Amino acid sequence: MTEPNTINSTAAKQDGTSMSGLYEQKTTGYFTHCRTDLLELLPLGKNSMLEVGAGSGDTLLKAKELGLATTVVGVELMPVVGGNQSHPALDRFIIGDIEKLDLDFEESSFDVILCGDVLEHLVDPWGTVKKLSRYLNPGGVFIASIPNVREIKNLIELVLHGDFKYADAGIMDRSHLRFFCKKNIHELFEQNGLRVQSVGSNLDRVQTGRKRIIDRLTFRLFHDLLVEQYYIVAGKANGEVSGQRAGNDRRVS
Repeated sequence: MTEPNTINSTAAKQDGTSMSGLYEQKTTGYFTHCRTDLLELLPLGKNSMLEVGAGSGDTLLKAKELGLATTVVGVELMPVVGGNQSHPALDRFIIGDIEKLDLDFEESSFDVILCGDVLEHLVDPWGTVKKLSRYLNPGGVFIASIPNVREIKNLIELVLHGDFKYADAGIMDRSHLRFFCKKNIHELFEQNGLRVQSVGSNLDRVQTGRKRIIDRLTFRLFHDLLVEQYYIVAGKANGEVSGQRAGNDRRVS
């Protein structure tokens, strides 16, 4: 490994692709918010954690602050001006394209691998999951959040209006290259050496709202049409199921 807390800026300059340009158009808030929703899925204990798509490093810092991780490493496509990528509490931060980077970690280096709304942005998310799974401990967890392209508003636009329209954010973010339904998410992990332990959704995190009410009244019959985002926890196919997690009863703030 290179020295801790270093940024490899050369990887970010490997090419001047139009995809990089799309991210440069994003507002600062796109990279700087802490993913507390994902931290609630972390197993309790002193974990070593790799976050891909770590933005400005806020989620990694929070994990350390809460005692959910003792070693934190981040990977982000580009530098975030004014962010925490060089914060001394971060053990290492790498700048570069995860699909092109030749990572120098030893196998089974991490208890947690985090990909929050990352995989849908990649050319080959299947290859990336397989690549990252090598660095996961046998008893560790791979945690990801992925948008649900089957969400009802999306279907209405496509089926009734004939409009596959991209947007600046959300399910149809113009920087999304791949689209998934729940079934495809299972395949993404299970065809690449991992076993899905649980799949939750954004609806599971709220108690009110129109979609939540409809979900309850219909006994979750249309749940997969109402979901905007899935939360996946997976482990190695030959590994033990991970232990207790922080959980929704201990909301991270």
